[in-house]
Amino acid sequence: MAAKPEKPSPKMKQADIDKSFEKLAEIMPEPQTELNFVNPYTLLVAVALSAQATDVSVNKATAPLFKKVTTPEEMVALGLDKLKDYIKTIGLYNTKAKNVIAMAEILIRDHNSMVPEDRDLLEKLPGVGRKTANVVLNEAFGHPTIAVDTHIFRLGNRTGMAVGATPLKVEKLLEMRVPDAFKKQAHHWLILHGRYTCVARKPKCGNCVIINECMYRHKTTVD
Repeated sequence: MAAKPEKPSPKMKQADIDKSFEKLAEIMPEPQTELNFVNPYTLLVAVALSAQATDVSVNKATAPLFKKVTTPEEMVALGLDKLKDYIKTIGLYNTKAKNVIAMAEILIRDHNSMVPEDRDLLEKLPGVGRKTANVVLNEAFGHPTIAVDTHIFRLGNRTGMAVGATPLKVEKLLEMRVPDAFKKQAHHWLILHGRYTCVARKPKCGNCVIINECMYRHKTTVD
């Protein structure tokens, strides 16, 4: 039987949100994505491959791939079958491989082989949704976007920072509530905090720097 979803926490006060990001910034001054990439194009490919997969598994597959392929032209030249050989350890690799090849062809044909710095254009690429587009805009181009993955969705509702029934609702609330000074890095802080501290089954509240600000009703007392 599947576990019941957590009941959303009460809304966190704005002053506590401000304080939370001050604390997260203090312990992680320069948070970074854990996906390996060498340029905006390889970042786009890595993020697209990471859907329903771990960053660790993607990095293992792309380490040899990105030694050979760093441009859309090189990806097309590699071809579908050889790409599958590189990424076959990643979930849904058949569909992802087809999307990556089609994406490369569109970038060559319509965007002069460049990754567009525009969410709407990014979302028109095969295998690219809003989350992937937001990651690319943030990491490659410095936009203050917040890509809501499972970690941020859980953390937003659990802490009370952004209580919403959908990833888009949580994203919009975070855009409104995260202080401007922290928006550029907020995406990274929240993902890393959700990945390693505010974990799904049993949050490590004893190790949490924002335990006093968090509105979660069932805080754990053991690390």
